[in-house]
Amino acid sequence: MQTISDLVLDKLNTLLVIVNNKGEVEYVSNSSKALLGFEPDQLLGNNWWIVPRQSINEGNLVKEKIISIMLHDSYQVEQGFEHALKTSNGLIKWFKWSSTVMADDKLIGIGIDITEKKRSEQKTLEINRALTEKNKEITDSISYAKKIQEAILQNDSFLKKNFKDGFVLYQPKDIVSGDYYFFHENEDNKYVAVIDCTGHGVPGALMSVIANSLLKEVFFNKNITKPDEILYALDELLFDSLNKNNQEIRYDGMDIALCAMDKKTNVLSFAGAMRPLFLVRENEIIEIKGSKFPLGYYFDKKEFLLNTVQLQTNDRIYLTTDGYADQFGGNNNKKLNRKAFKELLLSLNGMDGDEQNSFLDYSLKNWKQDEEQTDDVLVVGIFV
Repeated sequence: MQTISDLVLDKLNTLLVIVNNKGEVEYVSNSSKALLGFEPDQLLGNNWWIVPRQSINEGNLVKEKIISIMLHDSYQVEQGFEHALKTSNGLIKWFKWSSTVMADDKLIGIGIDITEKKRSEQKTLEINRALTEKNKEITDSISYAKKIQEAILQNDSFLKKNFKDGFVLYQPKDIVSGDYYFFHENEDNKYVAVIDCTGHGVPGALMSVIANSLLKEVFFNKNITKPDEILYALDELLFDSLNKNNQEIRYDGMDIALCAMDKKTNVLSFAGAMRPLFLVRENEIIEIKGSKFPLGYYFDKKEFLLNTVQLQTNDRIYLTTDGYADQFGGNNNKKLNRKAFKELLLSLNGMDGDEQNSFLDYSLKNWKQDEEQTDDVLVVGIFV
């Protein structure tokens, strides 16, 4: 008949072992039958270090550790010592041990079965390892996609060559960006476009590749020259591209600010879809708003207006997506907003292109502090 203590040990999935100062096991609780499949007598003496062990070497190491505890401090208590034991049918079970050395130089070890906990931990480790590997694969793929995206982006050398000066502030929210810019030149005009595609990250980046393709189609194959007509053509091409294989209309698209500067007359022609143009002349800033229709979204009727301005010496033109002005930050964690952005543009007087780029970058970081970047950021500056 089981004693009360045996019943309690069985109920708690706990082993009780007593070891003398020679390393011999003098007592093993009856719970060994339920937990390990061995009778207590099978585990007495030196058998405790052999029978339920995965190897003789492993058993000897544990035995040496136990004897060391007993020799160095008669009253030492060690908590949290974990090791595995092998059952009679070859399975592995894990136990967490608490040990106490008694005054008669005997050690009492109490081992709690933590096998399920260990299995759960191992499963979690395997899942985390798999997720880490998958995340690395995805990140590596996106990083490679970044190289492809950068390959289709022009650098600011076009601006510095074709204008008095200029810069491009380009900061993706993620590895790749849904913001995109495009420069083009023909016999009569110099073109600069800033595009904000639906979304950011991978979806936005894919849209930017589509934007690149459509802009080249309009400029090189269709040979359209006026900014408003270019927007009408882009709108139609984009809508057709996104919806040719879909039963339902897709509401993905892009906003754009597009300007052309006549090489002979120095007249600026501008058309925008949801994006404005900012013209800084001396200490005044002029905002030319774009039409309130995005490209690609379905509407019964869209109207893209053409605006013209006679440029003057020292005029500065800025085209931007909404990422800069929409950045959260400041003391109250609010958006920077368009008004503050325009004030920043006015404060750039007297700086060259590289200095303006650096100042806008610094101001944005100073505004957002530790806040996450809200969206992709793109600002293109042109000095006339």
